[in-house]
Amino acid sequence: MGKDPRLNAEKQLRKADRIYEMGAFRRAGRTYNDTGEMYLKLHEFEVARDCFYDAAKSFINSENFLLLIQSLRNAGDASLLLNDFSEAHQFFKNVTKYANNIRNINERESLLVIFSALSYLCLFIEGKQDLGLNYMKQIKKEVGSTYFNESPLIRLVKNLTIAIRDKNKTYLDKVEKEFDKYKFREAENLLMKKVLVLAKTHISIITQLSLDKEEYTTKEMINLTLTIDTNPLLEISKYSFYNYNLKELKIKNIGIALSDNLITKNKPNLPIVLKPGKKEQFSFTIRPNFQVDNTFIGPILLTCEIDGIMIFFLKTQTIKPNLISPPPTLEISLKNLRPPLIDKTFPMEIKIENNSEGEALEIMMEIEFPEQLKLMRGTKKKQIYSLKTNESINWEVSLKPTEIGDFEIKMDVKFKDPDQNLIEYTKSFPFSIKL
Repeated sequence: MGKDPRLNAEKQLRKADRIYEMGAFRRAGRTYNDTGEMYLKLHEFEVARDCFYDAAKSFINSENFLLLIQSLRNAGDASLLLNDFSEAHQFFKNVTKYANNIRNINERESLLVIFSALSYLCLFIEGKQDLGLNYMKQIKKEVGSTYFNESPLIRLVKNLTIAIRDKNKTYLDKVEKEFDKYKFREAENLLMKKVLVLAKTHISIITQLSLDKEEYTTKEMINLTLTIDTNPLLEISKYSFYNYNLKELKIKNIGIALSDNLITKNKPNLPIVLKPGKKEQFSFTIRPNFQVDNTFIGPILLTCEIDGIMIFFLKTQTIKPNLISPPPTLEISLKNLRPPLIDKTFPMEIKIENNSEGEALEIMMEIEFPEQLKLMRGTKKKQIYSLKTNESINWEVSLKPTEIGDFEIKMDVKFKDPDQNLIEYTKSFPFSIKL
């Protein structure tokens, strides 16, 4: 029987530690690297990563920068296999720091471009594309413009950026066609394909905003529906080049942009888990407070996560509800200024108030009393030229009850709103006559 690979790896690791303690850093670094490879074959990626990192520390002490860079790349690749993209980014970024110690200009520029691109891909998969682009701009200052612009890796970054910005799949096709030119390692190729899955998902998923009505007044709730169609994601899992089975899309956060006159009253509960191949609808309730010229809802920004490892921000379109002021309404109240008694004349005050947002124009009012309530003074009709918002007017009559009982007073109301639309209705008031 052969030796146990794990026991061999453990023995090799102890050996590397002893060599490091002896101060033979170059030899220790090589031994740590060999040990890391052994643990990679065992799929113990965390231990492998630690071995490669120890190798890098050893080569720092011996100032072997090419071997140092190699070890940092190994550590970054091990982190990729753990789906720890943030840690991989740090390893790759550290390479660019040490690359300046490489005297050969062409080799130095090549290292800067390779590892800044790998850092960008790690940031891309965490939804930090803007941070990745800013980092690439910093690296550009340290690399000759001709070499930088002609590099397939720089075209890769540009194509991914444009694909997401313009939601254009053509640029992803360009990335795939040049895939072999990137000359990535196995773990880095897996990273690249995850990035393509992420980008394709971002571009393919369909969102739509819709309203339940064509027009709302400022006193009505706006019911908004967000439809998310994940049917296009089925094609991603079927695409053999990606070799990736997309299991779920999770919405972890929802941000909604609104004009100043709107407030969100209700949003869907989070998180929302979507399965590829389905169309789901989610409801939002929005309250308008007042009217403005440019009322808008959206875009809605969805923080999305693919299978718990890839993050992107999905932005919907903007929708503009037609918001109008509610039609003016008049509040009418009757008040007995003295108790109504049989055969006794008493004064009644009729109060008309406009507490709505619009002005009421050409107001015509006619009051109808029951036969048991005779009008002694005043008029049954009232004409008012206009009543502005928050204005009121009083109208007084004198009445004499002739019978005991419960009766009804009616008021016919007609007026026009600011758009000259005629509004008319009849309002009833209960009235009791006692001894």
